[in-house]
Amino acid sequence: MSIAVRIAQAADADGISRVILAALHSSNARDYPADVIARVAGNFTPDAVLELLRRRSVLVAVQDEVIVATGVTPRDPGIEGQDHPKVLSYIDVLAGNAEVGEKVAVIGAGGIGFDVTEFLVQEHPSPTVNVEEWLEEWGVGDPEKVPGGLAAQGPKPSAPARQVTLLQRKTSKHGAGLGKTTGWIHRSSLRMKDVNFIGGVNYERVGDEGLMISEGEARENPRWLDVDNVILCSGQESLRDLAEPLEAKGVTVHIVGGADKAAELDAKRAINKAARLAAVI
Repeated sequence: MSIAVRIAQAADADGISRVILAALHSSNARDYPADVIARVAGNFTPDAVLELLRRRSVLVAVQDEVIVATGVTPRDPGIEGQDHPKVLSYIDVLAGNAEVGEKVAVIGAGGIGFDVTEFLVQEHPSPTVNVEEWLEEWGVGDPEKVPGGLAAQGPKPSAPARQVTLLQRKTSKHGAGLGKTTGWIHRSSLRMKDVNFIGGVNYERVGDEGLMISEGEARENPRWLDVDNVILCSGQESLRDLAEPLEAKGVTVHIVGGADKAAELDAKRAINKAARLAAVI
């Protein structure tokens, strides 16, 4: 792979703008409010970049091969009323940019849905950072003192921080696609926190009453779930905004990680492909 660095020309303004804006919306947007992103983006339109090139010396790096690892973006579930104030993105929740009520519905029971649900029901800091609390929560004892290392009183989880309902469209077991060696841990963690699992549902709409769901293809038994917030964890889509303009310029693009395959994100698969690719090019 060769890289050539040269002075940017007026013809580069559009490409520079696309690269900067794509990075801004795919990365920085997760950490800053929309109004801040919009304000910054206004400084990097093609016209703004062109004006910058007139005032400053700008260098561009031109590559014949590029690795794109821009990750994923949340999938739009297309639910009626999803713009209601009750509806939150999992990104805002995990980043601490949203206040979450006591009663919550989490839409989507994949890896993200499980992670967000665990985050919501657990007081912080988590007992995973305190050995004594963790042992008590899981009912684990000193194997030198208790048979099998199991405490006589059994697991003693703390009360859940919130009432959470974890929903999915599938009729299969919640968390069926989680890791084979860790999936049972995630399911057990949520059961200990009294999470309500509901599968085989349709998401009808969100309103002041909460979330309306129905069951099956016939959309039977429509009912409202009385919740303070609805958190969207309905999967991800590959984010490839940087790849297309590069390919249009004749650059060879290699896509890895979530940008390559968003379904059931697999860190092992992503690292394997990226490492092998790096070794080749």
